[in-house]
Amino acid sequence: MAENKYISSLQNPLVKKALTLKEKSRERKKTGCFVLEGVRELQLAIKGNYELETVFFYADIISKEEVLGLLGQEIGHEVLIEISKDIYQKLAYRETTEGVLAIAKSKSHSLEAMEFSTKNPLVLIAEAPEKPGNIGAILRTADAANLDAVIIANPKGDLYNPNIIRSSVGCVFTNQIGVGSTTEVIKFLKDKDIAIYCAALTASEKYTSVKFNEASAIVVGTEATGLSPEWLENSTKNIIIPMEGEIDSMNVSVSAAIVIFEAKRQRESQ
Repeated sequence: MAENKYISSLQNPLVKKALTLKEKSRERKKTGCFVLEGVRELQLAIKGNYELETVFFYADIISKEEVLGLLGQEIGHEVLIEISKDIYQKLAYRETTEGVLAIAKSKSHSLEAMEFSTKNPLVLIAEAPEKPGNIGAILRTADAANLDAVIIANPKGDLYNPNIIRSSVGCVFTNQIGVGSTTEVIKFLKDKDIAIYCAALTASEKYTSVKFNEASAIVVGTEATGLSPEWLENSTKNIIIPMEGEIDSMNVSVSAAIVIFEAKRQRESQ
């Protein structure tokens, strides 16, 4: 892959591959690869044991030695490729650029592969989130709270969308993430004896009155439609964040953060 140490042509097959991966979800799913950009994102991907297939750098912004110093010698000289300004500008999707991008191999996010290191895991479930910004914010919250896992039920896209990577500031690489249908996720939770707490407007208790000290899954839906009936039919208890203004819902990532940190507070004070 890395026999060309310098690429200046936009017609180069490796450049074309990177552009296609950046733009097309179908290609990311087909090849099991994706593009990521930025020093922190690459550092977190390495820490998360993602395999970097190729690392591109634009020498006017960052040198080869700086790349190796920031990302660690373990990435290997053989995967490093210097690219021209034209190529870098074509590949980069961030306004504030750092001169480094990579093609990486994605991971499996099957529910079967998920493992918990504690007997009372705290898990966040998001059903059918659509906006990359919301997914990114959810993943940042999950990282901040050091959740045991995030599960996307009925996903609308792929986790390696560049906008999700960007909005999560690399937290897509720091969280244990599972993906499955709502039916599959509910079965998974029940098999693991994890209580299901659904954020809902009906038949709900105030979130601060619910005890999250045992194995718990906090389930949130979209702001527009909420959770599907299947979740509410299988809920251990519905929870609600009281609204004191004119509206009856908040952004899904904000709602998730409020409940998650209440659960964390309870666990730390027990």
